[in-house]
Amino acid sequence: MKNNTRLLKKPLFMAIGSALLVQACAIPTIETRDPNVTLPEQFRASTRQSTDLSTELGTQLSNNSSNGEAKIKWEAWFNDPYLTALVETAVANNKEVAVLVQRINMASNEVYAREGEYLPSVSAGVAAETEKVGEYTREGAVEEQLDIREGEAFPDPLANLKLGLNASWEVDIWHKLRDASKVASLEYLASIESKNFFITQLVSEVSRSYYELLALDNKLATIDATIKLQRNVIHTINTLKEYGRASSLPVARFNAEVKKNESERFLIKQEIVEKENTINLLLGRMPQPIQRNSNALFSEDIVKPNIGVPASLLENRPDIREAELTLQAANLNIEVAKANFYPSLELKAGVGLSAFDSRYLFNIPESLAYSLSGDIFAPLINRRAIEAVYKNASAEQVQAAYEYELTLLKAVSEVSNSLSKLDNLGKSADAKKAQISSLESSVDIANRLFTSAHGEYLEVLLAQREALEARSEFIETRQQQLAALVDLYQALGGGWQSSST
Repeated sequence: MKNNTRLLKKPLFMAIGSALLVQACAIPTIETRDPNVTLPEQFRASTRQSTDLSTELGTQLSNNSSNGEAKIKWEAWFNDPYLTALVETAVANNKEVAVLVQRINMASNEVYAREGEYLPSVSAGVAAETEKVGEYTREGAVEEQLDIREGEAFPDPLANLKLGLNASWEVDIWHKLRDASKVASLEYLASIESKNFFITQLVSEVSRSYYELLALDNKLATIDATIKLQRNVIHTINTLKEYGRASSLPVARFNAEVKKNESERFLIKQEIVEKENTINLLLGRMPQPIQRNSNALFSEDIVKPNIGVPASLLENRPDIREAELTLQAANLNIEVAKANFYPSLELKAGVGLSAFDSRYLFNIPESLAYSLSGDIFAPLINRRAIEAVYKNASAEQVQAAYEYELTLLKAVSEVSNSLSKLDNLGKSADAKKAQISSLESSVDIANRLFTSAHGEYLEVLLAQREALEARSEFIETRQQQLAALVDLYQALGGGWQSSST
């Protein structure tokens, strides 16, 4: 009979082992994607020489590409202590940055937890229980016939006291747990890059808003100067009226133009208040005046690269590094999901003292108890949940590959647009300067002709209006130039380092 049992066990184990192997091999076919983006060797900037600083910048960009580090200095692009102070405050106080820091902390804790999953788990404790079994059961009948020692029966009810250690360990045969820990590490690094990318965006947004504020200041100053000029013309017309050389019509027209500009002045003042509050919000503080130098809008040289910008600088961008890390994590996560189809091996062990009475708990070796077991299991039927996780891992990998490609394409487009914008805005600014010079001459000529009674007041009014519009457009062009410079700085992966570091 015993021989027959042994003969039956061997085929049974072989059948079970074969079934586990077949089920492990029956893994669904999935789709993966390798990102395919061909970058240009370099971005061509304008050959027009701008300033000596642009040559320094070009050398700096080339050096960065050779060592692969993102160390584009802020001071080489923006030399404004007020802006620097605002940026440092924003990086230190912005509430969204604080939220991202906490997300990084959570990702770090996830790495710590995953690393512990593939290490043995040991627990220590004390347990106590009492059990009363029926007399007419197998257990009750056995206890009725047994004595602890001669003449001393088992107590009823029967207590059980335990003191010991338990250990369990899932043997990471397929590297599932280690790969999961690596996935968590990659996600942690991606969260850091996400914060860095947000800080880059924050710095750029503060800078753009700052230059918009300077533009509004200069528009306000231009309108004030125009109003002053128009009031001087009104005074001149009133003087001419005393000598009968002018009528009341020019006075009325110029007064209307003054009121129009005064109305526009109040609207600009409101825009200044709103722009200051926007900057304060980015800085994480209550509304207050923004310290600034309005003349910096025109006193600063526009730094513009005059050589080819290496495409390898795109590797400095935090969003590209984040997309790359996310793709690596998605690739590895497929292996983690795939390992769920394979058998898992878990070892369990326990050692301690056990007795029904505390008086006997430390009687060794009589109270010594231990256990050792090993379990190996693999899913056989109804594997839908495992298959769904595996297919989702595949879909996430394909999605991450597309997002990586999209991020690279956007980066190339942003750099190309910024370089082209800087070039065209520079040419536009030069044309605007020439236009303003001509219009200022026409205003002066019109005023002299009107004063000498050789010109019409409408010519003076029209010349002043056109000069005001041209100055306003030039201010906007200058502000757009500086904004394009900020965009290029961000597009090339320029982060932020405090001036104290």
